[in-house]
Formats: sequence, C-alpha cells, structure tokens
Amino acid sequence: MPTISLISDLSVPNRVMLFIAMAFLSHLAVLLARNLTTRFMAAEFSSRWTKTRTVVSLLVSTLVFSIYFGTFGFILQELGISLTAYLASASILGLAIGFGSQGIVQDVVTGVSVIFSDLFHVGDMVEVSGQTGTVISIGMRFTRLSNSLGAEVYIPNRTIANVIVYPRGYIRCLADIALSSDTAIEQRMIKEIKNIVYGSIEQFPGILRDKPEIAKVQVTSANKRFLRVKFRIWPGRGAPIEVTFKQDVVQALKAIDETYLDSMVSVNYEVEKRTT
Repeated sequence: MPTISLISDLSVPNRVMLFIAMAFLSHLAVLLARNLTTRFMAAEFSSRWTKTRTVVSLLVSTLVFSIYFGTFGFILQELGISLTAYLASASILGLAIGFGSQGIVQDVVTGVSVIFSDLFHVGDMVEVSGQTGTVISIGMRFTRLSNSLGAEVYIPNRTIANVIVYPRGYIRCLADIALSSDTAIEQRMIKEIKNIVYGSIEQFPGILRDKPEIAKVQVTSANKRFLRVKFRIWPGRGAPIEVTFKQDVVQALKAIDETYLDSMVSVNYEVEKRTT
C-alpha cells in the first residue's frame, strides 16, 4: 500500500515519532469520545432515555476498543510483526479473558436485556434480589437502588431473577378504626386518633413514603361507624403500623371507652394501579 510504503521509507527516528504521534492522537480521540459521552450521560434530558444511554455507552466502548486495537496492530505491523499473528494472539487472549470474566459478561447481557425489555425504569419502586428501593440507575454491570434508609444498594445484574414492580411507588396500608355510636365519645376518639396519626410522621420516618391521610367517617351496611387512616409506606415495612400504631390507638381509645376491643382496629394492604 502507498501509505505503508511511504512510512517504510522514513528513517527509524521519524518512524518512531510518527508512531508516538499516532498513539497520542488515538488517545486524544478516546478522551474526546469519553468526554462527550460523560456530558451526554450527565444531561438532564438523557436521564429519561435509559435505552439511548445504554446504546451510546456500548457504541463508545466499541469505538474506544477499536481505536486502541487498530492503532496498536498498525504499529506492530510497521515494526515487522505479522498482523495475522497479532489477530490470532488477540483472539486467544480474548477467549481466555472471556472464560475468566463470565460474571462480567453475564452482568452486561442481563443489563441490556433488562433495559430493552422495559422490565423496569429509573425512578420505579422495585424489589430485586431481595432488595427494595427506588431505581437510581441501570448500568451495564450494576443496578443501583436507593432504599428506605437512604442507602445506595448495588445489585450485580447477573443476580436479577424475580422482580416486583410497585406501580405507584408505595404500598397502601389501611387502618380501619371502629368508633363509638355515641357522638360525644366519637369526637373524643377521633381527636385521639388524629394526634396518634400526626405523631406517626415523626415516629415512623423510615417507613412512610408520604404523610398519612385521614378519611371521613364511614358507615357500614350494619350501621357501624369507623375511621379509615391511609398510609403510603415502603413495601415490607408495615410491621410498625400493625403493631405499634395499632397498640397506641387501642390503648388511647380504651382510656375513653373501657369496652373497646383490640379487634376493633384492623390493618390491611393494597397496591394501587396507575390511572394512566
């Protein structure tokens, strides 16, 4: 080839300088590609485009590898090393690395599968591999969650098996509290219940996703009155409502009406679906 012939005609010092320049320019190209990718990944609009971010990451990784691999092979060829031998050695080395890094390969393959299958997205509340949290990012190797304590959890993609997605980002916990048929006693009960509910905001900060709601007094078909308190909580974190909150309510209402029973406060759960 004319280019190779022209290079071979150069003196050894000039050829060395040319190779150094080629390596330097290749490295600059890699730095430029990575810098542009980093800026794109940090852009606010790109955080919503998980698939695009993944494709860009894959393309840049392939480009970086191609630049380094091609430049190094060209330099070796100019130094008299057979390009065929270089490719053969690279294939053997790649095979050996592949056997030694099967876990990494599984992470990447699973990560791509999760993203392109729309299994879950950034911002979703999920339970993955026994960990519950809000998805912060879905990477090529790790899926990153933020749990109820604010800690970041890194889950290797290859361990993703069963996935539970909570559409609303919380579990609805309903506490139905029976009231007295006597209007005066009922008003005292409602006041005590509200005090306990508002106190739960400070008492259970690690389980609540939002402030609890107190619905209007409801009447059953059997003419029994009850007050419903709605909690939005983290999945699997309902024990304080079932135990502590219920006990506090029952004790407070027993102080008003000594005939009040534990069974008159019930706690149930439901998962609300998206309306759109």
